Amino acid sequence: MDTPFVIVGGGLAGAKAAETLRAEGFAGPVVLVAAEPEVPYERPPLSKGYLLGTAAREEAAVLAPGWYEAHDVDLRTGARAVGLDPAAHRVELGTGERLGYSRLLLATGAAPRRLAVPGADADGVRHLRTLADADRLVADLAGGGRRVVVVGAGWIGLEVAAAARVHGHRVTVVEPQPTPLHGVLGPRMGEVFARLHRSHGVDLRTRTAVRGVVAPAGRVTGVELDGGEQLPADLVVVGIGVVPETGPAVDAGLDVGDGVRTDAALRTSAPDVYAAGDVAAAHHPLYGRPVRVEHWANALNQGPAAARSMLGQEVAYDRLPYFFSDQYELGMEYSGLGRPEHTVVCRGDPEHGPFTAFWLDGAGRVTAGMNVDVWDVTEAVQALVRSGRPVDPAALADPDTPLESLVAAG
Repeated sequence: MDTPFVIVGGGLAGAKAAETLRAEGFAGPVVLVAAEPEVPYERPPLSKGYLLGTAAREEAAVLAPGWYEAHDVDLRTGARAVGLDPAAHRVELGTGERLGYSRLLLATGAAPRRLAVPGADADGVRHLRTLADADRLVADLAGGGRRVVVVGAGWIGLEVAAAARVHGHRVTVVEPQPTPLHGVLGPRMGEVFARLHRSHGVDLRTRTAVRGVVAPAGRVTGVELDGGEQLPADLVVVGIGVVPETGPAVDAGLDVGDGVRTDAALRTSAPDVYAAGDVAAAHHPLYGRPVRVEHWANALNQGPAAARSMLGQEVAYDRLPYFFSDQYELGMEYSGLGRPEHTVVCRGDPEHGPFTAFWLDGAGRVTAGMNVDVWDVTEAVQALVRSGRPVDPAALADPDTPLESLVAAG
């Protein structure tokens, strides 16, 4: 085969897809196109170990830099895909090169959502998505005593806030919702993270929005809130979500909604074009609808699944959404897709110690679970979600009732 399998995207999904193609015995040409001038890397260290100073930069790499050459994978770093012609089976790079493909994987990821207020482009306004972003933040947070304003109390915003506090900075978090993580966890569990950050000295401003960035000489000196108050700031970190990188797919006429839509085998609406990772809105057999997941575990597992599908293997990607976070001394894992309005049942006391929270829908079925400083329960939590059966809330809250017995009883 002379026409290569082309992977567009130099993140975890793309690198794992390339690795899987070779592991599955594919001997044809493979080209991996990475927009950044870096070997493919994972993103969790950027807001965790690398930002905290507990992990080296190079530890973020998915595979050793020499792996690509050793396995005859043509890695093109610093090359961005700018066009896609599905009829001609060709992708156009920013260099002007037109690269033919026999199979194409879109693993283009997502880009940080920008703050749409005056002054948002001032020097000292940061986002955290790329290794270069992390490099800048590591330098910004060196030493201590700076005034840091974090806009957005989502996962990235809270992890950056925790790292800034660990480095000795004064931190204010501004969030328009009533609690951190309100749209994901709802009010009760959002308060867990509100208490956590306030107990570590963070000035958490909820139900508050940023109206502008104050930068009289082009350099950040503060932010203006919607009530008119000005917060002094030496550094502003914006963490208000991401937008899937769907540009070439949209221009090529692929089916795109909140991401590039695929079937359960990760095939897009265009022949021989697949999608995986943050950019993919993949039909999920359990939920019966497209699901787009922006977390590490999805990229880790969906990239290999797409590679197998590209090879003609039977694939039905049905893993549950899963993510984890580390903030200060707290560690958590979350599985499933709960909704803020669902009933929350806790096993343990969320105010004073380790606990596991479960989201129950109106029929009493577990839709998600979050274990906080409780370990080795993810498999049981996921089994409860997959069962789709009603569960007795009292038994769910009882620490003496094994979770496995609830799955069996259902």
